[in-house]
Amino acid sequence: MERRTPPGCDIPPMSHTGLGPRLVGMDTKGADPAALFAEYRNLLFTVAYDMLGGVGDAEDVVQDTWLRWSAVDHTTVTAPRAYLVRIATRLALDRLRALRRSREEYVGPWLPEPLWDGPDPGERLVEHEGVAVGMLVVLETLSPLERTAFVLHEVFGFSHSEIAEILQRSPAAVRQLVHRSREHVRARRPRFDVDQDTARTVARRFVDAAVSGDVAELLDVLAPDVVLHNDGGGILRTALRPVVGADNLARLFTHVGPAYEWGEFHWGTQGGVPTVFAVKDGVVWAAASIETDPTGRRVTAVYGTVNPAKLRHLTVDGMTR
Repeated sequence: MERRTPPGCDIPPMSHTGLGPRLVGMDTKGADPAALFAEYRNLLFTVAYDMLGGVGDAEDVVQDTWLRWSAVDHTTVTAPRAYLVRIATRLALDRLRALRRSREEYVGPWLPEPLWDGPDPGERLVEHEGVAVGMLVVLETLSPLERTAFVLHEVFGFSHSEIAEILQRSPAAVRQLVHRSREHVRARRPRFDVDQDTARTVARRFVDAAVSGDVAELLDVLAPDVVLHNDGGGILRTALRPVVGADNLARLFTHVGPAYEWGEFHWGTQGGVPTVFAVKDGVVWAAASIETDPTGRRVTAVYGTVNPAKLRHLTVDGMTR
């Protein structure tokens, strides 16, 4: 990614504190502007990523936020966190509107860029559970304003009045945006708790069965109505529509799965969902988030990404096998 920051305006390094918006004390006027930006940079990246679903897009928003922050009269800013979040959110909202058309013309299912919850790029994230890939897919069906209101309120806990100031809307209008988005998401993605250890076990069973081409094991581990979303971006050959049903997925993976026998498999999570990365010669070739039913014993959805453009930001250092 081309660095657009001009000389003399280098962006402060990523904070490793992991502090979220509700875990930070009162904003301190008069603090060093670069230090303040570094403190909140993780938060800005996470807000932008949850709104946009792209690592590069989120990093661009952070860069542009720094450029605007470095140009203001900081003596007039009494609440740096709120000021920075407002800038980043508005920039992300503008970018989201611009991206809508290209995503409508995307070849095959569009999936967000996967995140590794290790040293890179996981250190960009603040300490919340993150948003699962399946949730980010649902958020794509919201309007830009609805998505922004949902992310700020439901994920980060901003109040209606705070969001109203950011979006320059009335609190009543924001309350309606949040209500509509919440109902939309709830209808398409019911919430339930899954035991994480059980979910990881069934995810590993699924990957082992797919790579070995074990049809019986695949049919045992897949829910009858399981859905596969596979993003090749038109670069690699993948199904152009979601694949539905255990029989269909089992047949597909008996052909596709053994092709990954050469790989090393590294495991992480995104939004609490087990996520596997297929690696060869230090390069990530594929990533998949594997969701399960409420019991954690059957796979209900697989979100697989093989589009190289969406994997190039991932590094193998620190990954767990």
